[in-house]
Amino acid sequence: MASIFTRIINGEIPCYKVAEDDNYFAFLDINPLTKGHTLVVPKKEVDYIFDLDDETLAGMTVFAKKIAERIGRKIDCKRVAVVVLGLEVPHAHIHLIPINSENDVDFHREKLKLTTEEFNAIAEKLRE
Repeated sequence: MASIFTRIINGEIPCYKVAEDDNYFAFLDINPLTKGHTLVVPKKEVDYIFDLDDETLAGMTVFAKKIAERIGRKIDCKRVAVVVLGLEVPHAHIHLIPINSENDVDFHREKLKLTTEEFNAIAEKLRE
């Protein structure tokens, strides 16, 4: 059965898309730690990031870098954190999280509750 991320990539589940190319897809996390928290995934469904072949992993890193640079320009933050974490979705992914302190990357703290309008505005800003 396809992962939820594959279903998002295939358009079966809606998302707030930030960017896409032939091999990778970036979209807003719907349970964000900060505004602009974005997930980057390969279109190829592989459970664990270090099980990706070298070419896919390298390409994903370069794609994530482009998205992180965009986040850094468009979202008020000191840095964009890069986190590889998560066992709940069996599809390799990178979290790009705009941060102003290390506390912004605490996955145990309460997630932001954003409206559809807020998500759409952030996604639109990051697509520019």
